[in-house]
Amino acid sequence: MTSLALNEAKDVLGELLIAGISGLELDYSTETFLNQSRIGGVILFSPNYQSPGQVAELINHVQSCRVGLPMWISVDHEGGKVQRFKKPFTKIPEAAAIAATGSPKIAFEIGELIAKELKAVGVNVNYAPVADINTNPKNPVIGARSYGDNEDLVSKMVTAVLRGHLTQGVLGCVKHFPGHGDTSTDSHFALPKVTTPLETLLEREIRPFVKAFKSRCPMVMTAHILNPALDPDFPATLSAKTIKGILRGELRYTKLILSDDMEMKAIVDNFGADEAPRLALQAGCDLLIYRSEAAARHAYAALTRALEDGKLAPEIVLEAAARSREVKKEYLGTECPPVVISDIEKKIGTPENLAFVSKI
Repeated sequence: MTSLALNEAKDVLGELLIAGISGLELDYSTETFLNQSRIGGVILFSPNYQSPGQVAELINHVQSCRVGLPMWISVDHEGGKVQRFKKPFTKIPEAAAIAATGSPKIAFEIGELIAKELKAVGVNVNYAPVADINTNPKNPVIGARSYGDNEDLVSKMVTAVLRGHLTQGVLGCVKHFPGHGDTSTDSHFALPKVTTPLETLLEREIRPFVKAFKSRCPMVMTAHILNPALDPDFPATLSAKTIKGILRGELRYTKLILSDDMEMKAIVDNFGADEAPRLALQAGCDLLIYRSEAAARHAYAALTRALEDGKLAPEIVLEAAARSREVKKEYLGTECPPVVISDIEKKIGTPENLAFVSKI
C-alpha cells in the first residue's frame, strides 16, 4: 500500500456515503460536513419536506456543497405507505394496486409520473421499485409494497416502472437483493434469516432483479438478510459471497450496489457501527446509506481509521468511488443547474396526474 493510494482513498472516502440531514433547511455544520468530507449524496425523509418549493430550495443548497460532480439526491418514493413527500405531490398507489391492473403500460406511466414530480424539485434517485416477490404472507415489512407473489408479474411491473423513471432522468434503485419477500422478520428491528436454497432464489427471487438489470438498471440495493445457504456468517449487505460471488460474478452486474440503511438494528446490533461500514465496502457495496447525519459522521470517522490502520484497502475505496463517478457522469452529467422554484408548481399534483392515479 502506497501513501499516495492511502491519501487518494481518504480524499474520496466521503463519496461512498449517502447521509440523512435534519430539518427543512441546511445549517452551517451540515453544509461544512457535506463539503469538506465530499459526501456523495443525501437521503431525504418526511421531516425534510414541507412543500415542493421548500424542498427544492433545500436540494439547491445541498448541491451547492458538492465538490465536482452532482450529489445523489435520494428519497424512498415507492407509493402507498412509503412516500416521503406528501401533498401536493400526487399520492402514488401501492405496488399491489398498480400490479392489479395487470398492465405494464400503466406501470411504466406511473414510473414516469413519479420521476417527473421528483425531478421537478431536484431529486435524482428514487429507492424504487421494490423487486421483492411477496412469497410469505406473514412478511411484516414487504406485503403490498411488492407487485405480487409470482415472478412473472413482479418482473414485468418492476422493469416497466424502472424504465419510466429512466425516461425522465431519475435513477431507479431495485431492492432488496437477493429478495426480502420470504421473510417473517423486519430488518429495521432484528436480523431476518431465510433458508431458501440458491437454486430456488435464482429461479424465483432473483429473476426480477436480472430482468431489471437488462433494462439498464443503474442501482441495486442489498437486503440485511442472513441466508446460510448463501453465506452462514454475514447478511447480504456484508457478504462478499453474495455481492461479489453472485451479484457481480454469476449475474455480471456492473453498475452501483447500495446498502440498505446501515442504521437498521439488523446491522448495528449484530455487527457494530464501527465494523459494519468496513465490512460492507469489503463485501462489494459501493455506496452506504445512513438515515442520520450523526451516523454518517460516525461511519466516515470509522472508515478513515480503518484506512489508516490498514484494515481497509485503499483500492476498495478508490474502485467504489470511481464507479459512482462513472454512473453520475452517465446519468446525471457533469453540470448541476439549480432548480427554478417558480417552475415547480405546474409540474406537481397536476389534474392530469391526479386523474390518472384515480383510475388505479
